[in-house]
Amino acid sequence: QVQLQESGPGLVRPSQTLSLTCTVSGGSITTYASYWNWIRQSPGEGLEWMGAVHSAGSTYYNPSLKSRTSISRDTSKNQFTLQLSSVTPEDAAMYYCARSIGLKTTDWVRGYGSWGQGTQVTVSS
Repeated sequence: QVQLQESGPGLVRPSQTLSLTCTVSGGSITTYASYWNWIRQSPGEGLEWMGAVHSAGSTYYNPSLKSRTSISRDTSKNQFTLQLSSVTPEDAAMYYCARSIGLKTTDWVRGYGSWGQGTQVTVSS
């Protein structure tokens, strides 16, 4: 059973870059034919798909966030990382990493086989 765990700072100042890491255990991010996703949920809002890295290494982004988002991976550590630049208070949210077989699926229940527990990010000076 693949398990995911997010890590990173809980507080980021406006205009800075948010960096979060997802550590995967129970399977390799390169051998599963999967997408490794970042998803967030702002207070009172629904889930928002931010982007993903495929097991083969290709990256995909939500067009609305693409100019500020970068996803990379460290295969030696079995981790993938989200960087979100120029954050504002509107980027405050619970951030999740998750594994899926399909790309950009919004079937949040059946489309994602494994989720991390989430990490809360606050944006404040």
